[in-house]
Formats: sequence, C-alpha cells, structure tokens
Amino acid sequence: MDRQAAQYQLRNLGRINVVLGKNGSGKSTLLKAIEQNLEADGEKRYVTPERGGTLTYEADVEHSLTTNSDWLRSSRRVNQFIRFRQQSMAQFRRLELAVFRGSEGVTVADFQPYVDRLNGLLDNIEIERNSTTFDIYSARDGQRVMVPASDISSGESELISLGIEALAFAEELDQERENYLILDEPDVHLHPDLQGRLMAFLVALVDDYKFNVLLATHSTAILGGLADVPGTGVAFMQSGDTELIFEQITELHRRVLPVFGAHPLSNIFNEAPVLIVEGEDDERVWQQAIRTAGGGLRVYPVACENGVSGMSTYEQEVRRIIRAVYENAVGFSLRDRDDTEGEIEDEPPIRRMKLACRAAENLILSDDVLAGQSLTWEQIQGRIAEWLEHNPEHPASGAMADFRASGFDRKTADLKRIRNLLTGAILDSNKSWEVLAGQAIGRLAVNGVVTSPGDNSLQAYLGTKTVQVLF
Repeated sequence: MDRQAAQYQLRNLGRINVVLGKNGSGKSTLLKAIEQNLEADGEKRYVTPERGGTLTYEADVEHSLTTNSDWLRSSRRVNQFIRFRQQSMAQFRRLELAVFRGSEGVTVADFQPYVDRLNGLLDNIEIERNSTTFDIYSARDGQRVMVPASDISSGESELISLGIEALAFAEELDQERENYLILDEPDVHLHPDLQGRLMAFLVALVDDYKFNVLLATHSTAILGGLADVPGTGVAFMQSGDTELIFEQITELHRRVLPVFGAHPLSNIFNEAPVLIVEGEDDERVWQQAIRTAGGGLRVYPVACENGVSGMSTYEQEVRRIIRAVYENAVGFSLRDRDDTEGEIEDEPPIRRMKLACRAAENLILSDDVLAGQSLTWEQIQGRIAEWLEHNPEHPASGAMADFRASGFDRKTADLKRIRNLLTGAILDSNKSWEVLAGQAIGRLAVNGVVTSPGDNSLQAYLGTKTVQVLF
C-alpha cells in the first residue's frame, strides 16, 4: 500500500512500519505530517517523542479530554509534552469505562485482561485496578508494597504509559476504516530488552485488533524485536528524504542487526564495527581472533549468507543502516583473494579489503601459524611427501598431490579440499583450522605488526590494507 502525506511519499506500507533514522533526519516532521494529512479517513493517534509527567490521575486532564475532542491530538503535536503520562492515566480510566459500557453484564473481572496485558510488560512492579485508575505495587520477594508513581523507574513508567496508549487506541477503532497508531521514538528511556518486550506487546495487539502501526526510531533494538514478525517493513531515513520505501526484514537484516544493538548483550557499534566476511568458516576464524586478542581486536564478524556473490548486497545494506543510525561510523568487509589481483575500492563508510592469500584456509600455512605449532615449512613439506607415500588411496590424495605439484604454493594454492587434512594429519593439531588461524591473528593483534614482514608471514597473507585497517 502506498500513501501520500504533504510532501512525503510512503511506499509498500504494511501492517507494522518502522522508520529508522538518526536524530535530525526528519522523522518527527514526517510523522506529524502523516498524522495531519494521511489519506485515510480513519482513527489516527500520534504519540509524541518526549513524554513527560507522572503516572497520576488528575481530574482536570480527564475533563480536558472529555470536553475538547481535539485537545489530545493538538497537545501532542509538539515534541515535548510535560503531562503526557497524566493523559495516559486519564485514558486508562476512559478505557475502563468504555469496556464496562460496551455490553450488559460486564464485571470488573472482564477488565482484568487489560490489566494483565500491562503487567506482562513489567518485572519488578505490578499494577492493580482501583476505583479511579490503578495502584502500583512492588513485586519484590513476593511482598506487595504500595509504590508511589513518582518512585518507579522512568523505564517502568514509560512502558505502562505506552501500553495504555496502545490499549486505549485499540479499543477506539472503527474496523470499517483505516487506523494508524503513530509512535515517535517508543525506545526512549527503555533498555534494549524492554524495547523488545514492548514490540511483542504491540504485535499481539495488532494481531488481535487489526490496526496499523507507523513508528520512528533510531534504535535497532526496536527493529530487532520485529525481525520475525510477518508484515513488518523498514525504511531507512536520512535528512532531506521525502520518499520512503518500506522493505520486508530479510535474513540479511537478522544477521547484521546484533552488530547495531538489536540484542541487549551486543557490542556498541562504534566500539566494535561490523566485519562482513564471505562465510561461516571465516566468521569462526575472526571470532576466535577476537577471543585470543582479549580486547586488542575490536570488530564484530558477520558471515555473508551467499558467500562472495552476496558481499555487495551486505555492504550496501550495512551502509544504509550506518548512515541512518550513526554519525562518523565505519564498517569493514573482507573477501578472499581467490584468483584476482589488487585491492578493492572502498565504498564509504565501508572499508573494503581482500586477503593477499587465496582464501582464509591458506592462513594455516603461514609462518606464524606453523611457529605456533613449533613447526617449520621444511618439516611440513616433508610430512606431506611422507603422507602421500603412505596414503595413495585416500580420497584427498589427488588434491594433496596437486598441492605438491604446484611447488607447494602455500599462499595461492586452493586448499579447500585438504584444509582439515593439513590441520590434523600434517600439523598434527587437535584444533580446527579456523581456531589455529584465529589464534594466530589474535596474537598478531596483541603483539603488534612489524615493518618488514616475510613473504610467508601472517601479515603478508592478510595483506597490507587489511593489517593497516584492522590493527
């Protein structure tokens, strides 16, 4: 579905639509234009980005809501509204009255599912209906102790307020018309795991009540919380954009989102930039390198799902996310050299690199890895000759013989078929080749690079640009 609002064109809208952009990109201006001009004759509610106030019921707020049908909408068209949460509390009371008036025979028990939904957002406190709105209790150690609204955390207050807003909106829908809940930065004051919980709450409401959501955020944790939800689209907004095209969240997004903070335990992006690599083997190499370096190497490796053929797609998508979320950030990509010579040009903010050796498995025959196993290259050649003599029927003997016939070109030969054999039978290691290569890279990060590395050093195999950029 496409929509037009003032100067903005929104394309491919679905049930849940996320605008991801950094501060100053124009997200709030966009949402306000949509709230005022959306070409849908239906219920719309805009939730302002700076939501002040406390969770207290104030009669004058309810009076204003009741006597002025436009007060709620007009008061929220500013970015900061200091009595937002008081409005939420008044809406909770109106929600309760609406439920009781909805049909005959409704009891207090019939309203409890609404309270239960809100409590599902909370860990340390719970709410309980009272004669006016609700009371707040601490749930610590099984003891329920009344807590003043002013004493609960900003995150808990935010969750309750946003939960009420969504519930109240859902109950007011006209199912014959289009209905849009417009949320501006629902991540404010919320830890990433709570952002995910809020998204689960919102998805359940959308499924039950069948309304549409348009939300703006600069939190990739919000996007991560919606990654597996059908009908969710994302548009990346930069300053000056007037056409936004919403795209389905793909496997690519699921792989790279943890780098940008979509999981509460993820690295802060500017401290650990994404490193796109060709496959899961390469990803394991760099994961081991990071562990071995113990903080001396700060990247977050992400395996490209489709190998080298998908690298450009991953690079372009990461570029869009970086530009929409961060200032002065950078990302990296590292490809195998394969049969091509020369470096690869950067596509800022992505620094693009290639190994100087054929592929990651060639790293295990670098002098640094061999030294870590207390071996020399001469010993390796002797072991290979001996192995070929005693294993002529082995399935990999032809590939091993081809390697010898190449003049033992350990830097550019194709070792994929014999990499595990080299690791176990020739290097006599009980570790995988990925671990051996990763440990050597980690040691290099800790010990530092040298000015004139040997032709078969790990530095030479990684390549000058790779070493300069990553170390």
